[in-house]
Amino acid sequence: MIARPRKVRKPVIDDHAGRLPPGQIAAKRWPALHKGEVPPFDPETWEFRVWGLVGRELRLSWETFQALPRVTADGDLHCVARWSKLDNCWDGAPGRELLRLTEPSPAARFVIMHAEGGYTANVPMETFAEEGVLLAVGLDGEPLTPKHGAPVRAVLPRLYAWKSVKWLRGLELTAEDRPGFWENYGYHNDADAWKEERFADGDPGRA
Repeated sequence: MIARPRKVRKPVIDDHAGRLPPGQIAAKRWPALHKGEVPPFDPETWEFRVWGLVGRELRLSWETFQALPRVTADGDLHCVARWSKLDNCWDGAPGRELLRLTEPSPAARFVIMHAEGGYTANVPMETFAEEGVLLAVGLDGEPLTPKHGAPVRAVLPRLYAWKSVKWLRGLELTAEDRPGFWENYGYHNDADAWKEERFADGDPGRA
């Protein structure tokens, strides 16, 4: 009697090894999660501001904003809900370029990002100036869609995505830190996805 060869299960190869922060899985789709409804956009009245501890305050129309220096940059997006959207090619103005144009005061240490509906998120100024941080208007060669933050979305790939503010309308430079919307609800102030800084109480497994 000839024994049948046993079926051997193929090993599962993690194509994303080294790409995912602890506790994250690669998303097969991109959920659209946000506070409130998608806001309307009128290019004739839309304005972007940079103010606070700056030597030069900026007030940019949509036309002027689109004329800012633009770059493309790869940047993954990590949601606190444990999914990550990988392989994104963003198109937009570098965060450090906006800071350069405003000539920050030596006293400025934090950037408060202001969005539609009163939403805010806070980061240290050196974080906002990191390589790969963008004020994005496009993704993968196409304009950013409204449900994913158009016309302008902040992209801070190292941090959890609530810091990558959708529908961004302005930057305020301050000397003192000021927790934003989710930080006031118990989310971690720093939000480093690679350190699992999800919640202020230090519990990465909550919620």
